[in-house]
Amino acid sequence: MTAFSPLEWITHFDPNAVDSPRLAQAKRCLLDLVGVAAGATRTALADKARRFATSQHGGTRPLLFGDAQASPTGVALHGAWLIDALDAHDGQVLTKGHVGVAVLPGLMALPEVERLSGREFLGLIVLGYEVATRAGIALHATSPDYHTSGAWNGLAVAAVCARLLGLDAERLHHALGIAEFYGPRSQMMRCIDHPTMLKDGSGWGAQAGVSAALLARDDFTGAPALTVTAPEVADLWHDLGSRWYIDEQYFKAYPVCRWAQPAVEAVLSLAARLPDTDAIERIEIVTFHEGKRLHVVAPQSTEQAQYSLPWSVACALARGTVDTHGISSALGDPALVALAERVQIVESEAFNRRFPAERWASARITLVDGQVLESEPHEARGNPENPLTDRELIAKYHELADPVLGSQAQRLRDVIDDLETRPATDLLSLLGDTPGGHRSET
Repeated sequence: MTAFSPLEWITHFDPNAVDSPRLAQAKRCLLDLVGVAAGATRTALADKARRFATSQHGGTRPLLFGDAQASPTGVALHGAWLIDALDAHDGQVLTKGHVGVAVLPGLMALPEVERLSGREFLGLIVLGYEVATRAGIALHATSPDYHTSGAWNGLAVAAVCARLLGLDAERLHHALGIAEFYGPRSQMMRCIDHPTMLKDGSGWGAQAGVSAALLARDDFTGAPALTVTAPEVADLWHDLGSRWYIDEQYFKAYPVCRWAQPAVEAVLSLAARLPDTDAIERIEIVTFHEGKRLHVVAPQSTEQAQYSLPWSVACALARGTVDTHGISSALGDPALVALAERVQIVESEAFNRRFPAERWASARITLVDGQVLESEPHEARGNPENPLTDRELIAKYHELADPVLGSQAQRLRDVIDDLETRPATDLLSLLGDTPGGHRSET
């Protein structure tokens, strides 16, 4: 249990003192985020994010895989938009959202990052995960609406940027308060019901976090940060330094909403018993309420596909997996549309009671000959209790990064592998360039 207040703990946090298990987990998070960012450069959202950041946030800081430059706020906005464009990045169940999507581009944004060692860079990633996860849980506990991740992950960006700028505890508090106040309290379920490029609000969250630290340095006031210092959330912060939330993140096996992934696992468990997809008459998915809201049957965009349970199930049954091709080039495939149309989603009160700490689904497939195949209840893979292996994470990274980065993908992985022995600039120089330019597929 920490003897410090949260503000003191953040101010005195020593990134060089982070232990080996946390450094290893930070590198896993970093590799996953970088792979997702590289894969996301091929989306339509990525091109729009780059154009907006360079035209409206002019500056000299390199964009994440953008072959262009912008201001610190532009770098944060663009980078979080980019990672969020491909719904394959890490998350945490109790936040019902995502940390790293904002922390990485926020940490890249300020020029002060270039003086860090690789070990300090990784240590500040750990700091960001600890702050954001607690802030997210705190905001869900104290706010009646279901807000996007940008509402709280900007506090982590404010914290790491405050450390880069050398702000004292008082200015740190103002930075956190500014980020909390200006973070987008956007309606998550609206984007679930009507999927668009708005996604999870993390672009605006990252931008708010960088802005907050710069404003606080100039003595702009914004305290208190209620999700950090209010008495009613004190129990969420008292274990800083003893409970490490970075270890409690999940990694996604598929580039679609986490809520669809239990259903994917359920139908895949039955795939070996299916003669072929033409033999399927009906696919009944039993899941929790939020998963049922992923209702789009025939998605017209990658955003709709990533927030579609029927489409995810159809891809899994027809292709054996859900991959970037399935949510991009395969859109409109008549066979996949026909299969998705056979999906019926049923809400389970038992599964509702286990959400958000647990997300479950089961499948019941009726064949045209009357045979019925039923699965056991399934959770998504990649949680701390059923983790993806290092080999699986590395394979996912190369699947996403190799088509975009070519041989640079292996070089980037090598740098991340031993980043604690290098200067941070070894990494940063590789994150600011995309060989082959910008290629949009969706």
